[in-house]
Amino acid sequence: MNINRKIQTLDEFTIQQMRDFPNATGELAGLLRDIGLAAKRVHVEVNKAGLVDILGDHGTTNIQGEEVKKLDIFANNQFMGVLRHGISCAGIGSEEMDDIVVFDDEISNQSKYVCLFDPLDGSTNIDVNVSIGTIFSVFRRVSELGKPATKADFLQQGLKQVAAGYVIYGSSTMLVYATRRGANGFTLDQSIGEFTLSHPDIQCPPTGKIYSVNHGNYFRYDEKVKRYITACQQKTTETGGPYTQRYIGSMVADVHRSLIKGGIFMYPGTTDRPKGKLRLLYECNPFAFIMEIAGGKATDGQQRILEIQPTEVHQRTPFFVGSKLMMEELENS
Repeated sequence: MNINRKIQTLDEFTIQQMRDFPNATGELAGLLRDIGLAAKRVHVEVNKAGLVDILGDHGTTNIQGEEVKKLDIFANNQFMGVLRHGISCAGIGSEEMDDIVVFDDEISNQSKYVCLFDPLDGSTNIDVNVSIGTIFSVFRRVSELGKPATKADFLQQGLKQVAAGYVIYGSSTMLVYATRRGANGFTLDQSIGEFTLSHPDIQCPPTGKIYSVNHGNYFRYDEKVKRYITACQQKTTETGGPYTQRYIGSMVADVHRSLIKGGIFMYPGTTDRPKGKLRLLYECNPFAFIMEIAGGKATDGQQRILEIQPTEVHQRTPFFVGSKLMMEELENS
């Protein structure tokens, strides 16, 4: 992995990429900049959460039946507000909302893209100061421009994404996004208030020594998954040491580590929840796209995640993602 020593902001990077495409309208670049703006606003609140009344439960549940955290609501409002008031997005889908929201106005109806996002992944960790994040996905509309977006724009296979990314709010705040041209990481430089290119052309190592899975559900997994977990416990790395199990419980943090250092993240279905827990559109498709662009793989245990045809906006799926060779070991277990 290359570490960039020359400062280049997210805006400068997206503009430079546009220059390679004379017919580019700049709409996707504008959308990514809008997402970066919302992420900076969330970053500020995450970093002062212990000082203000923004920790804890909001007192409601989302469409998934999960308790909504106050920062969840704040993050959702920030991303929805920025995208609504921009000129590059025709509508959004959010894990925190029951249905899609179409921006039905003259400018938005001309926009080519829709965006789906999990505004604050890992929010159960907010109160204990563990890394959390935002996940987003961008699709080109299939509906007619000039008219409001439709649900069909959101229910597309993941392989049709034009961009996907995430923001991790940790020891530093980092935005990673991928297009078909590659995956790049930008770290927030608080001295200038800008995301700056820090990890150009991210490539996921073909193998690693870390596997991430919730061992508490071990006896609820199917036999294939249990065999692979057992194999991980028995394997040794090239240096002779054992594989290491690391599970933060914040998907953004766990998959980010696998992307940068190599490894595998698993969230299988269980006997009581065979379809899994993670959302296809808001969590799995974006990470599958990023990981494949970076050289990794992602499946539901049976098929490529990006080839799944979604039928509902809150569809769930088992999820396995990570370094190519580790994923192939899982498939052959």
